[in-house]
Amino acid sequence: MTPCVPRLFIALVASVASFGIAASNPEQARLLVSIVVDGLDNDYLQLLRDRFGEGGFRRLEREGAVILNVDYGPGIDAAAATATLMSGASPSTSGIGGAARYDRDAFREVSVYAAPDGEFTSTAFTPATLRVSTVADEARIAAGGVNVVYAVAPSPEQAIALAGHAANTALWLDVKSGNWTTSSYYKEMPVAIATRNRTNPLTTRLDTMSWTPSLAPADYPAVPEHLAHYPFRYVFPRSRADRLDMFEASPLVNREVTLVASDILRTLKVGQHEGVTDVLNLGYSLKPFTFGKNPDTRVELMDAYVKLDRNLEQLFADIDSRVGAGNSVIMLAATPPSNRSRRDDEQWGIPFGEFSTRRAASLLNMYLIALYGNGEYVTGCHRGQFYLNHKLLQEKSLNERTVRTMAAAFLIRMHGVDRVYTLDQVVEGTAGEQAEALRRNTVVSDAGDLLLTVAPGYELVDDYHAAAPAGRIQMVERSGATTAPVFILAPGVDAQTIGTVTDARAIAPTVCRILRIRSPNGASAAPVHLKKK
Repeated sequence: MTPCVPRLFIALVASVASFGIAASNPEQARLLVSIVVDGLDNDYLQLLRDRFGEGGFRRLEREGAVILNVDYGPGIDAAAATATLMSGASPSTSGIGGAARYDRDAFREVSVYAAPDGEFTSTAFTPATLRVSTVADEARIAAGGVNVVYAVAPSPEQAIALAGHAANTALWLDVKSGNWTTSSYYKEMPVAIATRNRTNPLTTRLDTMSWTPSLAPADYPAVPEHLAHYPFRYVFPRSRADRLDMFEASPLVNREVTLVASDILRTLKVGQHEGVTDVLNLGYSLKPFTFGKNPDTRVELMDAYVKLDRNLEQLFADIDSRVGAGNSVIMLAATPPSNRSRRDDEQWGIPFGEFSTRRAASLLNMYLIALYGNGEYVTGCHRGQFYLNHKLLQEKSLNERTVRTMAAAFLIRMHGVDRVYTLDQVVEGTAGEQAEALRRNTVVSDAGDLLLTVAPGYELVDDYHAAAPAGRIQMVERSGATTAPVFILAPGVDAQTIGTVTDARAIAPTVCRILRIRSPNGASAAPVHLKKK
C-alpha cells in the first residue's frame, strides 16, 4: 500500500475528534451520489426534453438546483474536469491536467494515474498523482472511516477521480478483457462485481447485443429527411478486434455502469449506515461515436441522451427504494462537450487541413540546428505540446526561455497553426485572452515547453512517435464554449435555476456545505449560494 493511505486514515481518526459530527447527526444524508457525464450539452437536454421520462433529467430540472453555466476554463478534457469537480481545485493545484501525460524519460504517453513503478498494466493505477483531497475523501474522513465509498465509470481516469484516495474501490471497464476491474491500490473488489465478471461477462453478451434507436428516427427532433428513414444499427461481432472500444464509445456502456451501481446498492447496503454519509460516484459518457461510416451522427447522439435519461430514471428509482428520496444528495455534473468532431464531407467545401506533429517537430529541429548547432532539440510531442531537450540546452549553455521564444516564433508561422504559447507565458499569465484560466489549467511539471493549438477545421495529427494509423477517423478542431450544466438534488435545497457563469471549482465546496463537512484541501472558491426550502 502506498504511503498515502496510512496518512489518510490517521486523518480519519483525528477528524472524529475535531468534527464530531457524522456519527451522532440524525439528519446527516445517508448517501451522496456524484454523477459526472462526459460531454453532456445543455442545448441537447432542452431539445430532447419532450422525449425524456419524468424520473431522469426532468426530475433534476423539476426538483433540483440547476446551475446552467459552470465554467471549466480552456484546454481541459473530461478527466481534468472531473478532478476539478471532485476536488474544487484547478489542474495546476490538483496535478490532473488531462487523461494522459507525456513521460519525458520514456518518450511515450501514459495515463495521468499510471503507477510510476513497474511495468504498466491495466491495474497499475494510483490516485497519488491527484495531489489534493476530494469530496469523497472528506466524506470518508468526516465519518471516521465507518462509511463506504465506491466509484464506477467506463475509464480509469474518470473512476479514480470520482473515488479519490480513501475509497473502498474504484471500478472501470477494462477494454482488453471486457471485465470490470480495479487497481491494486484499492484493496476491495466487491463479490457481486467479481461474480458478474465470472458468470455474466460482457464479452459473452456482446455477441448478441446491438445498438438501435430507442425511438423511430423521425421522432427525434430536427432530423433531416435523409436520416429519418434509415434507422442505424451497430453490432459488436467477434470479428472486430476493436469491438470493446466500440462498445465503450456507445451509450450501451452507460447501462452497464447503471447495472453495476445497482449491484453495489443491493449487495453492499450503501446508504444504509445510520449517522454517516456513504458515497456512490458514477461516470457516464456522451462522447461522440466515431465508429460509424456516416459522419452525420446526430441521431446516434440524440439516442444516447434518451438512453441515458432512462438509465438515470432507473438509478434514481433504485436509490429512492433502497435509501429513501429524503436521505440522499444527488449531484449530476456535465463536463464540456469535445471541441473535436468528424470531418464534414468534402462536397460542402468546408476548408480542411492536417497539422502533422512529426513534420512540425522535424522542421522546428532543423530551424534550431541552424540557430544553435547540431543536436536533437525536440524530444517529444503530445497533444499539441512540444517538449524540448533540456539536457542538450544545458550542455550548450543555452537559455531555455530564449530558445522557447524562438521556437514559438517559428511554429506560429506554420500553416494551420492558430496559437502558440511558451510555458513561460503560461506561468506568468500572459498567454492570450484567457491567460489566467490557462495558467490554472496547466500542470507545469507535465506541460511541454510550447503549447500549440491548430486553427478551426484542422486536424491535429499526433504522429511524432509513430506514423498516424492508416484509415484513422479524422477529427477536426472547432471553436466551442467550456461551460456545462450542473444539477443538485438534495433535501432542503429548493428548485431553482442559476444562469450566471459559475466557476467549476465552486461545485465541490457547495456539495460539502450541503453535507456539512469540510471542503477538500485544495478548494479555493466559495460555495454557490443555493436557496433553501
